[in-house]
Amino acid sequence: MLKRGLKYFLFPLFFAGVVVVYLFWKTSLTEEVQVSGEKAIITIPNGAGWEQVKDSVYSNLEVRNKKLFELVAVLKDYPSLIKPGKYIFRENLSYIKFINILRAGEQTPVMVTFNNIRTIYDLAGKVGRQIEADSAQIADFLSNQANYSKDGFIKENIIAVFIPDSYEFYWNTTAEGFYRRMLREYNRFWNDERKRKAESLGLSPIEVSILASIVDDEVAKPEEKPRIAGVYINRLRRGMPLQACPTIKYALNDFTITRILDKYLEVESPYNTYKYKGFPPGPIGCATKEGIDAVLNAEKHDYLYFAAKADFSGYHNFSKTLAEHNRYAAQYQRELNKRKIYR
Repeated sequence: MLKRGLKYFLFPLFFAGVVVVYLFWKTSLTEEVQVSGEKAIITIPNGAGWEQVKDSVYSNLEVRNKKLFELVAVLKDYPSLIKPGKYIFRENLSYIKFINILRAGEQTPVMVTFNNIRTIYDLAGKVGRQIEADSAQIADFLSNQANYSKDGFIKENIIAVFIPDSYEFYWNTTAEGFYRRMLREYNRFWNDERKRKAESLGLSPIEVSILASIVDDEVAKPEEKPRIAGVYINRLRRGMPLQACPTIKYALNDFTITRILDKYLEVESPYNTYKYKGFPPGPIGCATKEGIDAVLNAEKHDYLYFAAKADFSGYHNFSKTLAEHNRYAAQYQRELNKRKIYR
């Protein structure tokens, strides 16, 4: 009798429990995290706790039943399995599906884009706005040569690793993670064919990047890049100084200069290619893929000089002799004076 009575007592409790669990999960699957607008973005920094995650969720999405939402998270053990990242939601999701995405760390990649970079500080500033590592962390990492000397780089040429383009990253990338990824991209870019072309020119990949950074800065018309690269290679082979005006701007740390005056050529710097023959210590900016390939496929000719055309078209006059070059340069100087461009 006792067993039969216990059976009749426990069965309703069991049935009620099943009903409660069913209703709970049914509600969890039908109650939704609401996305208002085109999308909602949740950012979870490294080291974030459950309270910080809730703040981010409640600030960016509408959660009507917070107690149920938090219970689902606890039952799925999410508070102890938090994964950092940037999560973008474009549609409403049930509490269970939403927590599953966060729990699995299915963050949305971000496109990191950088170009027109002069220094590692420019790079840090642009990239630091796109990933979790901020500009100070990136700059500090790249300023410490010990972080990459084993990879064959020094502080003066580490900028060569970063080839301008758009790259897919996870938002919670660290400064070191950013460098390591870009090093892989650099090594992938410098394939056997490019290495072979550099070797045939008697240049290392770093020297190619240095020359390409100068060509990029010197040229307004992309189609002229291989020809101007050929001029610089001719100068190197004849033991002439590069005499590249962009290196003077870099040495002076003043990129607003539009006219290189004689007094600027006296600046004491290893980047002064009017004073010192050969290559400067490193690139004067992030060399573009087009600039690098222009050097690797430099036009073969006998030109040793070039001067901007006086019509300000962005094109250059090329010369084989200094006398001819001086005539073109004088025409350009007169036009600068006429336009009252004195700096």
